[in-house]
Amino acid sequence: MLQLVNFYVVPGLVLGAIYALSATGLSLIYGVMRFAHFAHGDLMALGAYVALGASTAFGISAWAAIPFAAAVTVPVALAADALFYARLRRSLPAVLLISSFGVALMLRAVIYLIFGPTPVTFPRPIVPPLVWEGLRIQRRHVWIILGSALSAFVLHLILSRTRAGRAMRAMSDDPDLARITGVPTAGVIRLTWVIAAVLVALAGVFLGLDTQLQPVMGFNVLLASFAAAILGGIGRPWGAAFGGLILGLAEECATYPLLAGAPLLEPTYKSAVAFAVLIATLLFRPQGLFRGMI
Repeated sequence: MLQLVNFYVVPGLVLGAIYALSATGLSLIYGVMRFAHFAHGDLMALGAYVALGASTAFGISAWAAIPFAAAVTVPVALAADALFYARLRRSLPAVLLISSFGVALMLRAVIYLIFGPTPVTFPRPIVPPLVWEGLRIQRRHVWIILGSALSAFVLHLILSRTRAGRAMRAMSDDPDLARITGVPTAGVIRLTWVIAAVLVALAGVFLGLDTQLQPVMGFNVLLASFAAAILGGIGRPWGAAFGGLILGLAEECATYPLLAGAPLLEPTYKSAVAFAVLIATLLFRPQGLFRGMI
């Protein structure tokens, strides 16, 4: 049992927390602006690389570099909206989706140009794991889980206790009615981009701390992020967070050696779990667990 917890459940929670942050941002964007943002993964990679650059330039830890990641990712997201998406807001959702592919390619090209294609890692001091009654967990994993939980709680407070959060929920429920009743839609859209960019920058730094940094790191988890958002109910931030946790646990636990010492699924193929979950959700419960907008 301890082997299951130490090597599968804990990594699953860490991966699920990263998915939850990314999927929540995707769900917010879809809820307010009604389009699937395919440049989300490359914003994640951008945030991670900015944190790496700040960590190297100023000699600080990756944790201390998180504000730098957010400070760059937010204006890049706002600039992409102002330059590309805002001009196409009244177009078909497919047009916005295709434009987000173009933004993704541009962001990835910039990352390749500045940082190169070679995978790198954050400087990690050698710190012993926390051990309690046979349970072993890396300290960075504790901070990733706690940081994701704190982000989810702060987002809940924003959406439920602030006027801006209520305006975002109003636009998510009925954009036309929100406009008629005087909701400042332009301001709500900007706030949505700010929140989504902060969440995805945080997810990028956490992913880089857990694995390594490479220009396609965000693109590699984009399918899982969409699967988590759809599983929880697209447009429902809490549902997306819950879907991310489920998906992260499913991916890691799918490789557990349950059948005569052989893994249920070879680790190489565990990313296929996200695809399977996405297909199953669309076939059997397209509205998601929390009845999203599909």
